[in-house]
Amino acid sequence: MSPSQERAIKRKIDLAIIPYCSLLYLLSFLDRVNIGQARLAGLEKDLHLKGNQYDIALTVFFVSYVFFEVPSNLALRWLKPHRWICFIMLSWGLVMTLMGVVNNFGGLASARLMLGLAESGLFPGINFLLTTWYNRNEQNFVISLFFAGATLAGAFGGILAFGIRHMDGVGGKGGWAWIFILEGIVTFLCAIPAWWLIPDFPEDHRVLKGIDRKRWLHRLAKNQGVTSAPLPFSWRQVRRAFTDWRTYAYALLYISIVQPFYSLALFTPTIIKELGYTNANANLLSVPPYVFGFITTLLVAIASDRLLRRGIFIIGAMFTVIIGYIILITNVSAGAKYFALFLCVGGVSPCISTSITFVGNNFGPMYTRAAVMGFFFSVGNSAGIISSNVYPSNTAPRFFRGHGIALAFSFMAIVWTLILMASNWRENARRDRVYGVTAPDGSDADPRKVLTPEQKATWGLEGLSELEIIELGDRHPGFRYIL
Repeated sequence: MSPSQERAIKRKIDLAIIPYCSLLYLLSFLDRVNIGQARLAGLEKDLHLKGNQYDIALTVFFVSYVFFEVPSNLALRWLKPHRWICFIMLSWGLVMTLMGVVNNFGGLASARLMLGLAESGLFPGINFLLTTWYNRNEQNFVISLFFAGATLAGAFGGILAFGIRHMDGVGGKGGWAWIFILEGIVTFLCAIPAWWLIPDFPEDHRVLKGIDRKRWLHRLAKNQGVTSAPLPFSWRQVRRAFTDWRTYAYALLYISIVQPFYSLALFTPTIIKELGYTNANANLLSVPPYVFGFITTLLVAIASDRLLRRGIFIIGAMFTVIIGYIILITNVSAGAKYFALFLCVGGVSPCISTSITFVGNNFGPMYTRAAVMGFFFSVGNSAGIISSNVYPSNTAPRFFRGHGIALAFSFMAIVWTLILMASNWRENARRDRVYGVTAPDGSDADPRKVLTPEQKATWGLEGLSELEIIELGDRHPGFRYIL
């Protein structure tokens, strides 16, 4: 491809994938955390929630959400993204709408359980899909654009809740019910076009056709090596995901980042209210920190892709989160604590997308990556179970337990990042020493290259078929891990 041809094809892909997928995740995250805004609009009072029933309603969502992420990622590859994502979106839009008609704790908990089941496939599925469409030095930015829907949801959620809560009493329903109903209807309507707008994988013909498709597949193969090559499903690829210690290390890194993020996403309005603001003001004041998080997410992604480094940006951002939580725990002014929310949200938001790119960059072949990323998200999102239960109202206004646990997880994120960076660097150095220095992006492991017997001997691949070489994935001697 000439540079102009490459730009034209990439622009076509960007327009086909990023805007609509980002909208879907914005809606998904909005529906997941709007219960925090509904709480300020009278949810607990109208449903007569007592004790820890609100926390239980938060928790059951993550139980079903975590359980279904790995099966969903495998189903995505088998059923095709446009079919699977359209189905789960319609399902959760319906559940979200009906949550507005529940009238007791049992109804709320049941609806939240079903919502988690329906939503579980979107985030891991789209992120996995993005890793198949873009080069490794482009993935953080496109994943960040997609994930930015979460930070925008945190901002829009406050604005929408502020407006919708004024419908209190309309149709005999509280303002909290209308938050669920209206946002659920919007999700359902936006789900219908998914059948036509969601792209499938690069080897399919939904986005690119003819010579453009062949050129893009060649570009991906040169950059991602054997980790990008399409392969038929085999349980061997799935088993390999769960026999690699790095699968668990990346998952522990992700839960260490997601736990502080969910603590903020679920309880920012409550934290702000305890600073002395009214419920309505708490809705509105939850907006600016998430706008800031949107900005930092994109800036970090650009720098991370340009330098082709992930770990160092996670470490720097999590140190910012640590400073923020230390301020929240201490006995300082309301203004200082509100500033600390900017540090926490602005620091943890870019770490989500960067850690997703980190794991997506470093695993293959295709079904191995799908299983690894599904497990990665399952473990990480189980942090929601923790976050839902560590901010009891009797710990206000300092929330020492919740902030302290988030602080501990933030330190853990730095530790796991250092371990993975060291492991990747050591393995890259070993391969350089044994097989010779190769391109850092892994392009020397291009599966489209026909290897002579001498070349196979150089790589230590004697006796392996083309399929067996492709199934090596990130274990191919020419592959290099991203730090």
